[in-house]
Amino acid sequence: MQSLPLFHRIAGQPVILLGEGDAAEAKQRLIERAGGKIVRDMAEGIDAGARLAFIAHDNPDMAQGDAIRLRCAGLLVNVVDRPELCDFTTPSILDRDPVLIAVGTGGASAGLAKILRLRLERLLPQGLGALARALEEAREGMRARWDKVADRRRALDAALDEGGELDLFRAGSDAKVGAWLASGEEGQSGRFEIVLASNDPEDLTLRTARLLGQADVVAHDAGVAPEILSRARADAVRVLAGGEVPEGGIVVVLRRG
Repeated sequence: MQSLPLFHRIAGQPVILLGEGDAAEAKQRLIERAGGKIVRDMAEGIDAGARLAFIAHDNPDMAQGDAIRLRCAGLLVNVVDRPELCDFTTPSILDRDPVLIAVGTGGASAGLAKILRLRLERLLPQGLGALARALEEAREGMRARWDKVADRRRALDAALDEGGELDLFRAGSDAKVGAWLASGEEGQSGRFEIVLASNDPEDLTLRTARLLGQADVVAHDAGVAPEILSRARADAVRVLAGGEVPEGGIVVVLRRG
């Protein structure tokens, strides 16, 4: 990854916005949508403790100068249409409150990010936010039912997956959270050995991709491509096959064909 995607909470916080015109108005709508308090004066915003700044000057020299001054004051800066001056970029946003899906290209093409977001809009159900809120309300119940984090994660993975009790693409899944929790259905576990047909992540089967995304441990041959290993969860344990492999949960062993 060339950027680390983060969600920055700015509700009630000052955010510096410099510049005028359509680009500045677009940034203003974005800041206000997230609940930020817009400050148009640089010094005032710095004194108020702003952490983020957006610059939308038409004059490139002015934009660069303000970006340097703000960065020296400790702020993270976004300069419209100048990715080389940006500490962060703004993604195209799919909103299913409280679910947010951000599509970014690192400033390479805002148009591509927009089209990807529109395609996802057609795929994801409007009720996704309701399901997220129902799961939030059930959080304490899940902790009581599965006291270990790994057990909760596996149970939820199985429920939300395609065909699961809470399949996120199925209408009305939010209303079934209580019944699912009462059923106490356990998640998947076991050891799965997979022989890769190639080292191209595009050739992964749906089953292999799903198992990698759910694995607690990934044991792999030395020649397995990093692009394939990156499909596993960031917190999954990674070890070389042939060595000592931790047991428990979902263990995926990847071997070169």
